[in-house]
Amino acid sequence: MGINRTVENPFRVGIAPISWVNDDIPGLGDHYTQDQVLSEMASLGYIATEMGRIFSQDPPSLRSKLEKYGIQLASKFIGVFFSDETRLEEELQSFQTWVNYLREMGCKHVIVCEMGGSMHWDPRRSPEDKTIQKLTEKEWESLVKGLHRAAKLCQSFDMKLVYHFHAGTVVETADEIDHLMELTDPDLVHLLYDTGHALYGGYDPLALLHKYEDRIEYVHLKDVRLHVLEQVRKENLDFRSAVLRGMFTVPGDGCIDFVPIFEKLIEIQYDGWIIVEAEQDPAVAHPYKYAKMAKDYIDSVVQTLLATRQR
Repeated sequence: MGINRTVENPFRVGIAPISWVNDDIPGLGDHYTQDQVLSEMASLGYIATEMGRIFSQDPPSLRSKLEKYGIQLASKFIGVFFSDETRLEEELQSFQTWVNYLREMGCKHVIVCEMGGSMHWDPRRSPEDKTIQKLTEKEWESLVKGLHRAAKLCQSFDMKLVYHFHAGTVVETADEIDHLMELTDPDLVHLLYDTGHALYGGYDPLALLHKYEDRIEYVHLKDVRLHVLEQVRKENLDFRSAVLRGMFTVPGDGCIDFVPIFEKLIEIQYDGWIIVEAEQDPAVAHPYKYAKMAKDYIDSVVQTLLATRQR
């Protein structure tokens, strides 16, 4: 794959811009500029990021800016409505536009998440309805059909489709993740392994990693503040409220034990992207401070594990 590995950390570690400027919750971090965010990422040793609303959608402009700071674009989160058979063709056309963009940016992965029936991101539903509308059998069939077609498109450009299970969507719980994996072709639909969303959905992150190690092609690392997660469940809070309450944080600052997770990633010689993606209110959790905490923690854990293996 031509990866530049270092003695300290063999993994390719990046960070999403969502710690600075939140795409899910308009207004959070609007004062940050593209240059400030990229400069801070680079100064901490991160080598990649993901597309965010703060970044230019003009490939030459963004490519120039990323090159200035030594940052690569790893991918982009693309919300789709493949479960709605009536709009499948339209959705696939829209999806292809983003695939073309990511291809031009040199990306090898395309992140996909089904938004139909979600509590915040389904425009067909009332904004006041913050429940999850579970998929019918027919909608599951349409979703799988769409994912397979989208994945074949990605493959035609030497790219991989990775599915992002996500809190507040129809693929959130352990049963739903397992169901999606059972229904989809493993040669077409790969898994984005997200530690924070796994725990939120009731899936032990380490168990999920072990179960689907052969299908994981992309990693999001975030931690969870357990006391906040318990409040969220007790008060039945919606996803955005949970984020604003401080449910997510960076690796090493919450309740998830990342040591066995990295042990497994080292064991299977995982060589894809590892992206820190901890949604927080930047006015409460200073982005640079928490991004540094994450990088220091990840480097420390990996260095210790590798040193132990070499003894």
